[in-house]
Amino acid sequence: MSTAGPIPETRLCSHTLTSLHYRDKNLVEDLLGKCSFTEVMLMQILARQPRPVDMRIVDAVLIVLMEHGLTPSAIATRLIYMSAPENLQGAVAAGLLAVGSSFVGTMENCARLLDRILAAGDRGAQAAEALAIARHHKAERLAVPGFGHHLHKPVDPRAYRLLDLGRAEPDLTGDKMQALMTLSAAVDGVAGRPITINATGAVAALLGEIGVPTGVMRGFAVISRAAGLVAHIVEEQQSPSGRFIWDTVEQAMPTVRDHG
Repeated sequence: MSTAGPIPETRLCSHTLTSLHYRDKNLVEDLLGKCSFTEVMLMQILARQPRPVDMRIVDAVLIVLMEHGLTPSAIATRLIYMSAPENLQGAVAAGLLAVGSSFVGTMENCARLLDRILAAGDRGAQAAEALAIARHHKAERLAVPGFGHHLHKPVDPRAYRLLDLGRAEPDLTGDKMQALMTLSAAVDGVAGRPITINATGAVAALLGEIGVPTGVMRGFAVISRAAGLVAHIVEEQQSPSGRFIWDTVEQAMPTVRDHG
């Protein structure tokens, strides 16, 4: 069989009859009992040995993203678990499908804007790019990713705590956080009022600070939210709500018949 290019290869894992390696680390000898889950996860995803600052930032991000209450992802998980309690992983997977560009996963969209701002050049050019972004979103009546929250007003406390943690880290350059603040000033100016930076905006800046590629950021939301959804299933096992959610929607939403 001929191939069009070089044969693909993987560096993530290898094994023999007596050993298993994650990249260049022996699972049994180097990792088990010596490294945390966060450390090994970052080693695998970033293909480098994580620094202490990387693990502190990622731990904070994972905690913030894990739980948001009865949001669409949690509701989906509970309803699917009600329908198929033998399929825990299917219920979690259903909830994870809601990690997207509208909820939970918006850090990726915000990070792309921060990348644009930093690529513009000096501080003046960055401010102009941020203003153009804010004006475009207002003209199109679009929310700026990473800004605004329907529950947390006037500020999203999670976001500002995350940014405080990031600013306290001397090993971070601060470029992504500064780009976020530049965009925040533009968003406020165009709106004519303060618009809070939300948690995913802060997450975008902090993951960017430690070198997480923009296209991978949503994966951290998936990892974190999976843990949160397992907790929702535990609660569903103890105090089922699926049928209540179903009945509530059925009773609250009117049925309109089309009489042609």
